[in-house]
Amino acid sequence: MVRTVGHDASSGGRRAQLLEADRTSRVAVVAWLGASHISVGVADLAGAVLTEHTERLPLGHTPSDVLPWLVDTARKLLTEAGRGGDLAAVGLAVPGQIDQATGISIMPSTMTAWRDQPLRDALADGLGVEVLLENDANALAYGEYLAAGSRQSTVLGVAVGTGIGAGVVIGGQPHRGATGCAGEIGHIRIEDHDERCSCGRRGCVAALASGKALIRQLRGDGARSLPDVIRRVESGAPHAVALATDAGRLVGTVLATVVTILNPNVVRVGGEIGALAPFRAGLAETLTQQAHEVAAQGLDVGPAVLGERAPLVGMAGLAAEAVFAPAAIDRLAART
Repeated sequence: MVRTVGHDASSGGRRAQLLEADRTSRVAVVAWLGASHISVGVADLAGAVLTEHTERLPLGHTPSDVLPWLVDTARKLLTEAGRGGDLAAVGLAVPGQIDQATGISIMPSTMTAWRDQPLRDALADGLGVEVLLENDANALAYGEYLAAGSRQSTVLGVAVGTGIGAGVVIGGQPHRGATGCAGEIGHIRIEDHDERCSCGRRGCVAALASGKALIRQLRGDGARSLPDVIRRVESGAPHAVALATDAGRLVGTVLATVVTILNPNVVRVGGEIGALAPFRAGLAETLTQQAHEVAAQGLDVGPAVLGERAPLVGMAGLAAEAVFAPAAIDRLAART
C-alpha cells in the first residue's frame, strides 16, 4: 500500500525514509452500465484507465444477461493487462438510485429489469473483492472533478443518453442526498407537457428530451435506435438537428434552476446525446439566460473533458478513495 520515495535529512542518526501511497501496484475493475451499452476497464489507483472494452447492449437487457459477461470480461482484461493478482476493488456505475447500505439498485427507470437487484453481492462473489456502486451521473461528475484538477471545484455533471441524469461533486465527494436520488433531474416536470415517462409520470423532461424521446420523435424519419439519432444529427439532417437543439433547451431550463440552487463553478455535459453539438448549444444558451445572473458569472459550461471515458475515470477515482479510506486500511491491517 506504500512505497519509499526517498529519505529525510538526518538530524544526527539514520535518515528517516519518506513514504507515499502506492497507487500503481494495485488495480480496480471499473464498469459503466447503461440502457444500451456497457464499458469495462482496468484502472490503477491513480485513476489511469489501463485497458477497456465496450459492448452495445439490446434494450431490455437483464442482470442475468450482463453480470456473468461483466465478470468474465473483467477477468480477461486483468489477464491481458498482466494484473490478474493485483485486483483491489470493483467499481460499477449504473443509472438510477442505489441503496448504499445493501448494494441494491433501486429505481433505474430506463432499465426496469435492474430494479431491486443485489449488484454488490453478485460482483463480489464473482471477483472476490469489495465492490463500490455509484450512480452513473455521479461517476461522470467525479471523473470531471478529477480532470478539473482543483479540490475547490464544485462540479455538476449531466449525463444525457437513453435517459437523463445529473451528479454533483461538492467538497471532493459525490452528493447523493438523503435517499440517494440527488441529481434525478430527468424526472422534473416541464409545465404544459403530458408525455408519459418511463417512470410512470407525465411531462418529465426525460420524456421530452432524452435519447429515448428523440428516437420516438424521429421514428417517422426512420430512426429506430440511439445510433440512428446520433447519425442523423451529426450528418446535419435539419429535423434531427432542430429536435436535438430543442431537447438541449429543455434540459437547460431544468439546469438553470439546479445551477441557481447549487452555484457550481463547472458544468460538464456527457452521454451519447449530451455529446451532440446542437444539444449542447441549446443547453448552454438556455442555461446562461435563465440561471440567476450571479450564479452564471464565470460558470464554465462545456462538454465532458474526458468524453465517454468520464464515468470510468470517475469510478477509478472513487475506487481508489475507497481502497485508501482509513476504515479500509484498518480492515486490511487486521487481516495481515
